[in-house]
Amino acid sequence: MSENRHEALGLSHEDVTEMYRTMLLARKIDERMWLLNRAGKVPFVISCQGQEGAQVGAAFAMNREKDYAAPYYRDMGVVLAFGMTAKELMLSGFAKKEDPNSGGRQMPGHFGSKKYRILTGSSPVTTQVPHAVGVALAGRMENKGIVTFASFGEGSSNQGDFHEAANFAGVHKLPVIFFCENNKYAISVPVSKQLACESVADRGQGYGMPGIQVDGNDPLEVYQAVKEAADRGRNGEGPTLIEAITYRLTPHSSDDDDRTYRDQEEVQEAKKLDAINKFRTYLLEAGVLTEEQIKAIDEEIAEEVDEATEYAENAPYPDPESTLKHVYAE
Repeated sequence: MSENRHEALGLSHEDVTEMYRTMLLARKIDERMWLLNRAGKVPFVISCQGQEGAQVGAAFAMNREKDYAAPYYRDMGVVLAFGMTAKELMLSGFAKKEDPNSGGRQMPGHFGSKKYRILTGSSPVTTQVPHAVGVALAGRMENKGIVTFASFGEGSSNQGDFHEAANFAGVHKLPVIFFCENNKYAISVPVSKQLACESVADRGQGYGMPGIQVDGNDPLEVYQAVKEAADRGRNGEGPTLIEAITYRLTPHSSDDDDRTYRDQEEVQEAKKLDAINKFRTYLLEAGVLTEEQIKAIDEEIAEEVDEATEYAENAPYPDPESTLKHVYAE
């Protein structure tokens, strides 16, 4: 019997089942957030829908016991893979006191956790990328053998922060993975109006690093590329730029109307390539899961999201007196 694709990559049936489960959990939390937003209960949603395959494939290729992630605001799949829970993400959505990201101080999607080695993000895009490079430099100085994973949209690859970070990492051969989730739109600006070069991956050679383009709707292809990049970084061979071609299935955020700048037929076509459906089909065909097991995972996740929502909705808000905590010296 021939080996399945995931087994050829060194992944067990359990590994790929967990990857599928994480992708689906990200999708279901996200869908719930939209419902809560439309019901006036959650102020803002910035969505991961359509990008879960790229996010989870990449995160599973890292050493999630010691590596660091500098995610961008859509990276629910990444942070779930690094250890965050549905409950923690819901607490953030509702801006509650127990929100581990910021104690309810920042908008949803501004991930940060010392425990899970997730670098705190902020609203201006691309600021996390130089931070990831700094952590990689510190890790090398302390001989920790870590690799840092910095993810961002293709719009961010046009910001000065990206170019400075890539140049510094290239010059010093730092163990950084620059992971671009190219979802085709920087808010309303299509990629055709953002880049003069053919692809984001082409930019790698300017900074002395490999630039690789992968199918972001294929978590196994993403896993392989990120795993090879992590190994290169750990072996002292320097950084890698990976561009995962994917698609944003929702508007930019809950405050955006994407009908003003893209054809809805394009969105419907993109849905046919949805990584979650494709990966489910793969797992069924590879004999990893049965229809019954798929149904059981669906039910389990639905329950997990319901419990997380209920907990977060009923949790207390931060005390008003704590507003200035961590702002000024105590």
